Amino acid sequence: MELAGIVTPFFWAGFIAFVLAMLALDLFVLGGRNAHKVSAREALGWTATWVTLSLSFCGLLWWWLDGTLGREVANAKALEFLTGYLIELSLSVDNIFVFIMIFTFFAVPAEYQRRVLIYGVLGAIVMRAAMILGGAWLVAQFHWVLYLFGAFLVITGFKMLVFAEAEANLDRNPVLKWMRGHLRITHEYHGERFTVMKDGVRWFTPLFLVLVMIETSDVIFAVDSIPAIFAITRDPFIVFTSNIFAIMGLRSMYFLLADLNGRFHLLKYGLALVLVFVGTKMLVADFYKVPIGLALGIVAIILASSVAASLWATRNGKRIGAAA
Repeated sequence: MELAGIVTPFFWAGFIAFVLAMLALDLFVLGGRNAHKVSAREALGWTATWVTLSLSFCGLLWWWLDGTLGREVANAKALEFLTGYLIELSLSVDNIFVFIMIFTFFAVPAEYQRRVLIYGVLGAIVMRAAMILGGAWLVAQFHWVLYLFGAFLVITGFKMLVFAEAEANLDRNPVLKWMRGHLRITHEYHGERFTVMKDGVRWFTPLFLVLVMIETSDVIFAVDSIPAIFAITRDPFIVFTSNIFAIMGLRSMYFLLADLNGRFHLLKYGLALVLVFVGTKMLVADFYKVPIGLALGIVAIILASSVAASLWATRNGKRIGAAA
């Protein structure tokens, strides 16, 4: 059962207003408008805040549905939200690894990273909203699209397994090559500014290149994440809210995990297996519908196992099997 006939425009507007208010609170009040390095304490606080808000939202959704549609619907929708949120959050972690690579490649000072990530989150929200609406329309009009989504996720998952240890070379990125060939780019950073004027001519700073690369990665990961959530539920409200809650915690998680990147190197294999699982779930849905509770358990076990294996493999401060 979808919530389309129950979740009125007021619910959508209220949720979007809540998200914008939290972004404004983070940007203009708690985080301050001046460039600064986000501390581990600040990052941990915001990460805990977003996880708490996500679980609280799930609890309120369950309570409201339990009182309006009954316990069975409430349990089903709460499980859909939790499973979708966990999958999207895990894929966001993979996005964080890409952010780390981009910031390292451009040697972005820590105090300038915060602003870029805020714009990255805003861009991701807009792109996810557009893709969710488009995906929901496609699924409603053409049921066979689900098979394309499923096949895409399985193929993507296997590619991640094969190329998990491959080193990306940003110098060969076509978007970056085009910008370097067509834009006037300064050699140095100018604070948090993306452009500067020199002798009446507009120049772009390296931070602008970083922003474009971050937004490009958001598009790529949205292409993975939207089909993944449709493997769990086709309810637009559940799809949208679980995605947005995962995205809103992305920036704080980056600052929390940036210094621990090397300790979670096996997580990519876990994420690849998650994509293969949800893709397979989508492909066999007409023959066998995997219970949402079981799907949540499988995804949680895969992710927990990959995290535990990563921590065990790096327990002595370096990867087991890595060159000395």
